[in-house]
Amino acid sequence: MRLAIGPTKTRNSNMDLLALAVPFFILLLLIEIAVDRWRGSGHYRTNDAVNSMSAGTLSTTFGYFTNLLPIIIYGYVLQNFAIFDIDLAVFDTSPRGLLFWLAALLAWDFCYYWFHRCSHEVSILWASHSVHHQSEDYNLSTALRQTSTGFLFGWIFYLPLFLIGLPLEVVVTVNAVDLIYQYWVHTQHIHKLGWFDRVFVSPSNHRVHHAQNQIYIDRNYGGILALWDRIFGSFQEELDEEPVVFGVRKPLQSWNPFWANLQVYNYLWFDAIRTRRWRDKLGVWVRRTGWRPEDVATRYPKQKTDLGRFRKFDPETTPAIRRYVIAQFTVGVIGIVWIGVLYAERGARAALLPCLLLWVMLYSFGLFSEHDAKAVRFEAVRLLLIVPLIVIAMSANQIVDAPMRVLASYTALYSFVSLAALWAAGKKPELAT
Repeated sequence: MRLAIGPTKTRNSNMDLLALAVPFFILLLLIEIAVDRWRGSGHYRTNDAVNSMSAGTLSTTFGYFTNLLPIIIYGYVLQNFAIFDIDLAVFDTSPRGLLFWLAALLAWDFCYYWFHRCSHEVSILWASHSVHHQSEDYNLSTALRQTSTGFLFGWIFYLPLFLIGLPLEVVVTVNAVDLIYQYWVHTQHIHKLGWFDRVFVSPSNHRVHHAQNQIYIDRNYGGILALWDRIFGSFQEELDEEPVVFGVRKPLQSWNPFWANLQVYNYLWFDAIRTRRWRDKLGVWVRRTGWRPEDVATRYPKQKTDLGRFRKFDPETTPAIRRYVIAQFTVGVIGIVWIGVLYAERGARAALLPCLLLWVMLYSFGLFSEHDAKAVRFEAVRLLLIVPLIVIAMSANQIVDAPMRVLASYTALYSFVSLAALWAAGKKPELAT
């Protein structure tokens, strides 16, 4: 029997704060880019920023097809195992209601701390979370760099909230507040903030979290409160004598957002299938991050990290190609917004074909950013074959409410302009290689 808290009448208070925050994310990102250019700080590179935003785009759109799993589990736990029957109506704007909201936010932030800490300390969880840390720059685009495989295990850490009986709408909302807060701390343009750094997560102590310096590794896991790190012994202040080196000890060295999500799983699988003992085959996945079976470590030793020789992954590309990628990404952003609306109105099935169209585009960005020899050929195939075929399929499935001749005209125009721009970029002398 569950204990009831609050009136029995419920109401829909699901606040889609993340959707409301997106325009502000974009505005702040553009402002930071302008400030970075004005100061000449060099905190932004086109390839790194596009790759981070591509990973975020992939995470968001892939989530349309995976987010249902944790929701089903949460609903089941809430209906069958919740200790308290906490009514949604108690979460209002009265002083008592605001205290309930604050308590829910603190509860989420506490669970987030342990989720985040375990995501660094357990290999299979790091395989998912590492995507967020692969960027070797640190700016607001880094905040958008998110994993596409978090749905596999991340939900486990928030089960206590539903065992308590927090309504799903409340949990969704405080999750959004926590994520929105974390956006602004991904910057190098704000320095130390005194007492604030000791209580709350700030740009300074979160820069430490993204560092690969030995003294900084596995520190500062908090989402909103840095107090959790102080309580549980994981806090590290940013030191003037130890400049932060961003990135991960095993560099991604790729601009492919799909490979970014698979890299750590790949090298864990490499060790798991080559070690002899079964307990080590399991241990590869569930033991401390960085642990390797002795037999595999002996046969396949890893090179030790030397930050003194660290160089950012930065294949040369021409300004013309960078402009082409930025222009195509701008088109992609329009597509992201449209797919989001389509998903909200008609569900995941309707969003599948447009997502495929978008994912192919993201893969193409990676090829161009790496100055891959097959980038131009793949882009031509995308524009002349993949885009028209998927548009035809979307029309046949009535995903787009427009006559086929109109769709064909816009598709032809997009492909023609894109190919012309690609041809013009290819005429530049520096693209001869």
